[in-house]
Amino acid sequence: MTQLVHFMEQYGIWAMLVVIFLEYACFPISSEIVLPLSGAIASRSHIPFLLITPASVVAGLLGTMLCYWLGRVGGEALLNSLMRKFPKCEKGLRKSCRYFEKNGSVTVATLRIVPLCRTYIAFVAGAFSMPLDSYFIASVLGITVWNSLLIASGYALGEHWEQVLRWYRSYAHLLLPVIVLLLITLFGIRYLRKRFRVNQ
Repeated sequence: MTQLVHFMEQYGIWAMLVVIFLEYACFPISSEIVLPLSGAIASRSHIPFLLITPASVVAGLLGTMLCYWLGRVGGEALLNSLMRKFPKCEKGLRKSCRYFEKNGSVTVATLRIVPLCRTYIAFVAGAFSMPLDSYFIASVLGITVWNSLLIASGYALGEHWEQVLRWYRSYAHLLLPVIVLLLITLFGIRYLRKRFRVNQ
């Protein structure tokens, strides 16, 4: 981590954006470290928050679009291979494809704040051929929320940016149940609306 800090401090905003791009492109780099650190360095270097945050969103989008297209190009072949190898899974995989077609946008946007899922969801979205415009909009929303929160935390804490990482590790176990509950609520509302329309 020391080398990462030195690299970002030495090369400034461009180094931050390269590292954020790589993190969103599924390289093994933790956003819980990179984003607060970027905020702290930006604060120390007098880089405006309203510059570093939108720039980080653009870097994240470029990285996640790379993974999306990898999934789009190679994901279908992988899914077909899995269905041939495990015929019993074919029904489940096809059901997952239909589910993703209907609920992909909410899933992508929400999972942007769940560790591991937040980057690999790009490959899944590509593999399930999620429409590019829907994926892009959902990603913009999720990435903007996540990046803004972590960069703002690092920006505010400055030299004590690592406190964000300690907080995250302390409360990460509470995050997944909250996300699951949120997804259930959103899908429940959607289901009730459909039922209401049918009954009218």
